[in-house]
Amino acid sequence: MSKIHVATKINGDTVEYLCDPRETLLDVLRDRLNLTGAKEGCGTGDCGACSVTLDGRLVCSCLVLGAEADGKEVATVEGIADGDELHPLQKKFIEYAALQCGVCTPGILVAAKSLLEKNPEPTEEETRYWLAGNLCRCTGYDKIIRAVLDTAAEMREAS
Repeated sequence: MSKIHVATKINGDTVEYLCDPRETLLDVLRDRLNLTGAKEGCGTGDCGACSVTLDGRLVCSCLVLGAEADGKEVATVEGIADGDELHPLQKKFIEYAALQCGVCTPGILVAAKSLLEKNPEPTEEETRYWLAGNLCRCTGYDKIIRAVLDTAAEMREAS
């Protein structure tokens, strides 16, 4: 099968790659581009560990073909920090110990950042609803929700 040429932007950088037409965006990110933050937890879009944004829309990269990124913008967990400066969400996740094994953390960070970009003042209920597609087997979610809500408050104060 012939490869497909894809030109896209990933975390603000122009990127080109060749991929098999059946290859998922998750596999392209991890295996071709060495962006290993997104994890394959289920491969069926049920766990959120592979969450990225595609043209600003939160998606499970295990359900998107690598070829579908052509001409679009992809944002991964690797693009959240500004160089060595952690994003406020990353700082709060550390402060609140809102992670344990870390498998779900990249997807939750991407989803939480997407939430705060769309709604800078989410309620607890809205935050829980938005993050419902991201499963965590370790933390019990409360620390994650508190970290996101505190980040939202801190970012509003900084504006």
